[in-house]
Amino acid sequence: MEWSIQEIARQAGTTSRTLRHYGDLGLLTPSRTGANGYRYYDQEALVRLQRILLLRELGLSLPAIKDVLEGQRDTSAALRSHLRLLEQERERIGRQIASVRTTLHRTEEGEGLMAEEVFDGFDHTVYEQEVTERWGREAYQRGDRWWKGLGPDGRARFQEEHEWIARDYGEARAAGLDAGCDEAQDIARRHCEWLAVTMEPTRSYVTGIAEMYVADPRFARNYDRYGDGTAVFVRDALTIYARHRLTG
Repeated sequence: MEWSIQEIARQAGTTSRTLRHYGDLGLLTPSRTGANGYRYYDQEALVRLQRILLLRELGLSLPAIKDVLEGQRDTSAALRSHLRLLEQERERIGRQIASVRTTLHRTEEGEGLMAEEVFDGFDHTVYEQEVTERWGREAYQRGDRWWKGLGPDGRARFQEEHEWIARDYGEARAAGLDAGCDEAQDIARRHCEWLAVTMEPTRSYVTGIAEMYVADPRFARNYDRYGDGTAVFVRDALTIYARHRLTG
């Protein structure tokens, strides 16, 4: 059984142009090309596209995805790995939903809160594998030690500081400011200082994480809460700042 490029694009929620781009990069080769020039995809291609889309949601770049796919010849093993990550994320989100429900109920009823209930599901260690793959084991261990040493109050202040940064980005974008203007660049400076507590904000690191803020839906949603297009604004502001103010 096979499907046309239009059918696959529609079912996957993407575009024919994107699928052709994947083909040009050697990521997704069609099973055959018809006499009319249309590309067709078989079951094996569908599975490969699913893996590509899963890795994209994890924030990996297309070159990185190509390396992963070429290094994982065992499709079943790769899918099991993806499935474990998705199940972990589902469990974490489920715990967060339950945590927020408990907080809402106790707040409305005037009952006391318990810290272990309020923060259940907000465990950063679920990203251990992802962080290790992107930036190395040492980076994860350094960040883990730092995070555990903060304590509940320090963690709350750290997260609150980021919320202010994200909110300021949103207001700057809504005001029609350019990502390279002084005000936006000052927000980018604060953002880099916030990042610096766990890793030195080199040019390559900041530009890489800036791209991830748009490519990874989890980060994009977080910034776009302050207005559609805020994630893109954050990326552009950080990229400009990194190119002119950072090295490495």
